[in-house]
Amino acid sequence: MGTFQSVYKQRGSSVRILIVEDHDQFRQFVCSTMKKGAELNVVGEVSNGLEAVRKAEELQPDLILLDIGLPSLNGIEAARRICTLVPKSKIVFLSQESSADVVESALSVGALCYVVKSQAGSELLPAVGAAIRGKQFVSVGLVGQVLNDPVKDEVRSRRRPRKVLPLLPEAVD
Repeated sequence: MGTFQSVYKQRGSSVRILIVEDHDQFRQFVCSTMKKGAELNVVGEVSNGLEAVRKAEELQPDLILLDIGLPSLNGIEAARRICTLVPKSKIVFLSQESSADVVESALSVGALCYVVKSQAGSELLPAVGAAIRGKQFVSVGLVGQVLNDPVKDEVRSRRRPRKVLPLLPEAVD
């Protein structure tokens, strides 16, 4: 099985998700995408970094879908604070930024996954599945840029060993 649904069926609960996105239309797209997973439950939506930190602490979600370019506090700093306050929440960055430096910064604060917004239609659900299983996922177009530098690989391996999954071959319900 191996999908996020099977992980949470075994637990007998749903995946509680907080969505942090400042653009209304894209946030609506993310919400509708999450509805495709029967065990995915959006428990909160916020539009800036400070609200994200507050809501994450209040709701204690299983998963946080987090933009980087947010008002009041950028997503990377919000993630840094959230990882301290709510260490059990898994973070998936969802951003238009595709610079290797930005992706590395995002992953270095403890996020498991990074999806470029232009690829969200095909990559968001696989990334959510990877995060729920505790696996790393990076948009397929970023894999070579971000993950093939031996110095960065060594730094990453000292931080926390991760398995990188570009698009998953298994079907996501």
